[in-house]
Amino acid sequence: MHEEDYRPVVTEIPPTEFLPGTSIEIVRPVRLPTPPEHVLFDFDGTLSLIREGWVDVMVPMMVEVLQQTGTEETPEQLERLCREFVTYLTGKQTIYQMIRLAEEVQRRGGKPEDPLVYKHRYLERLHQRIAGRREGLRTGRIQPEQMLVPGALELLEALRGLGVHMYLASGTDQPCVWEEAQLLGLDRYFGQHIYGALDNYTAFSKAMVIEQILKENQVPGHRLLGFGDGYVEIANVKSVGGTAVAVASDEAGRSGKPDPWKRQRLIGAGADLVIPDYRHWKPLLEYLWRQ
Repeated sequence: MHEEDYRPVVTEIPPTEFLPGTSIEIVRPVRLPTPPEHVLFDFDGTLSLIREGWVDVMVPMMVEVLQQTGTEETPEQLERLCREFVTYLTGKQTIYQMIRLAEEVQRRGGKPEDPLVYKHRYLERLHQRIAGRREGLRTGRIQPEQMLVPGALELLEALRGLGVHMYLASGTDQPCVWEEAQLLGLDRYFGQHIYGALDNYTAFSKAMVIEQILKENQVPGHRLLGFGDGYVEIANVKSVGGTAVAVASDEAGRSGKPDPWKRQRLIGAGADLVIPDYRHWKPLLEYLWRQ
């Protein structure tokens, strides 16, 4: 199933309000007929911070590839171009950004490699960047809380106490999602319901995971609650009638303030609520579970 490009369904941000004393921004009031029964999470940026800074690995690699075409564009011009389409495609599987890179190579008269080749080259560099984080988690030098969006563990524990079914769906490759979820201690919340990208990218999408959840459990879309910092999961949850919480996380600073670019983009994708992290998880759940 092909993942659609970003198309804002909300072109102007409407007046919003905050739950009193919290950073929970209400874009459109949520009043559910029954509490959520199934909860879907994105991974990177929504829960995990292990891959924070990935854009600064991907863009330089792409600039190098485009320079090899012999283009007369300056490195600065190529960086602006790559950063623009990389951020535009953020939320989709990594392969889509590499498909776009191959198209840009072809536009400049070059002979592009298979997008999978570009993807694996990028992942090799990214894994070098984050190797210290992963090793630190393995050895205990880094505590999982340091590599998680603040309040994530408390929220997941509370959701488990509510008896909901939780699912993890990521655009990151499945073996890496499994490994990093285990390093962060998240596998105990999701069990076997951890899904990631495949080299055969048409065989996986977040929309397919959502369709499977609803079909296997024979529940309507309003029983689904989704958390994500990418437009794909927000749009997919809303397309079936679910409730979407945008996590406009400040990945580098963990400041407790929403990232402005994420906030605007996720509201545009149809998010019902916006949060910077999970510090106010308790009033968030009280709001969503009220009858």
